[in-house]
Amino acid sequence: MTDVLVIGAGPAGALAALRAADLGARTVLVTSSTFGGMAANDGPVPVRTLAHAARLISDARQLGEYGIAVGEPVLDYPRLLARLREVVGDVLAHSSLREQIDAAGVTVHENVGAARFADPHTVITEAGLHLQADKIIICVGGVGRRLSIPGFHLTSTHSSALALTLAPPSMLVVGGGATGVQVASIFKAFGSRVQLFEAGPRILSTEDEDIAASVAAGFRGAGMIVRESFGTIESFEKTATGVRMNFCKDGKRQSAEAAIAVVSAGWVADTAGLNLAAAGVLPDHRGFVKVDEYLRTSAPHIFAAGDVTGRVMLVPPAIQEGFIAATNAVFGPTQPITQGIDISAGFTDPEYARAGLTEVKARETHDVLTSTVHFDSTMRTIIDGRKTGFCKLVVERQTAKILGCHVVGERAVEIAQVAAIAISAGMRVDELARVPLAFPTYTGNLAYAAADAARRLDLHVGWQATKVEGNPIGILRDPMKASPTAIRSAAVPS
Repeated sequence: MTDVLVIGAGPAGALAALRAADLGARTVLVTSSTFGGMAANDGPVPVRTLAHAARLISDARQLGEYGIAVGEPVLDYPRLLARLREVVGDVLAHSSLREQIDAAGVTVHENVGAARFADPHTVITEAGLHLQADKIIICVGGVGRRLSIPGFHLTSTHSSALALTLAPPSMLVVGGGATGVQVASIFKAFGSRVQLFEAGPRILSTEDEDIAASVAAGFRGAGMIVRESFGTIESFEKTATGVRMNFCKDGKRQSAEAAIAVVSAGWVADTAGLNLAAAGVLPDHRGFVKVDEYLRTSAPHIFAAGDVTGRVMLVPPAIQEGFIAATNAVFGPTQPITQGIDISAGFTDPEYARAGLTEVKARETHDVLTSTVHFDSTMRTIIDGRKTGFCKLVVERQTAKILGCHVVGERAVEIAQVAAIAISAGMRVDELARVPLAFPTYTGNLAYAAADAARRLDLHVGWQATKVEGNPIGILRDPMKASPTAIRSAAVPS
């Protein structure tokens, strides 16, 4: 009997298998398709590839502003899809994680079809494998939620949209979460007429309110129709040129038509065929696999990690969960899951990213100050002609520590990554402001916001503050003037 069987080879499963093998367990990794899971084959890697193509189109249209004469960019969609396949293949072929898994002696079974439990210790695959293990880790990920609406079969998912042979002339995108806005943004850049529908009061409901408003404004400015609080969908129906969505708001029936309708209505655990009942594994109230703080399911020898748990459905948390689930599977329940910094990002146009708490969430338990630097007033963004967006810091007044960072615009994700490091290190804004970052850079906007917050908290930030955009832009006023009280407070250990 195998010591540890891992079902699913996405980020959570791959890390779980590697960790279990590193701890000396005889480990088997089984996956219905290819190694890498949704992240490599159907998620961040292909989506980011298409987003890069969308960005190149945007860059090409900016060349004339810098005296570079070119024609209007023309998208060869079949060639783009070929490039997408090349990228995915290259990523999988050069995966250092796969190399480590093989070197650790993990037995990997790919393309074996769906797996299901025959009993608490036995898993059978469609390809006919019968696998028995002392401990099992479920890492099968999630799938798009299907809606019980007449005509829903006429709609597409983000996967089918990314696999089109041509960019459609028009598109309805239903769902303003992270996946929906990325699909909408990509195909808008590709020339499709896009209408984005969100049932709630705003798109990107889990992001900071300023982020959501800015991204929506950017979409509308680019010519996308964004309809928030649009009502309730009644049905989808086929038309001569595509699909029609019928919906109702305040008793008034309306409709919208396009060549294709993409529905992104949330994510559910991909456990329909697993036969969890045979293993004694119970779902939670949302249908995800129920786990405790050690990522144990209701069956003590079975663990779960990644999207299937419904906790934080992103790659970095999935990797952490895979590591912890494997550790506890081998050693017993010794390492609880801890809540790290909440990080998210969207490769849209404009790009957005978050690290830490939103302003609304921070105000629930902290006395906070916010500092915002707008991209139309900083040198690098002006130089590059990327003046849309801002960088906002959420700071606790008493400690001057950074609670959250929210960015919209060029290099938003990279800026937020640096903020995540600062938050993890427990840095105060005056400490961040004193870091001598290169000039002029996008990351420098983070330091500018920190310096502004430090000044408003009456903290001394020293010589570095005088270099913030040379001061003429007006982010800082008299940064060197700090009272003795402020200097003492800045020196108090955290």
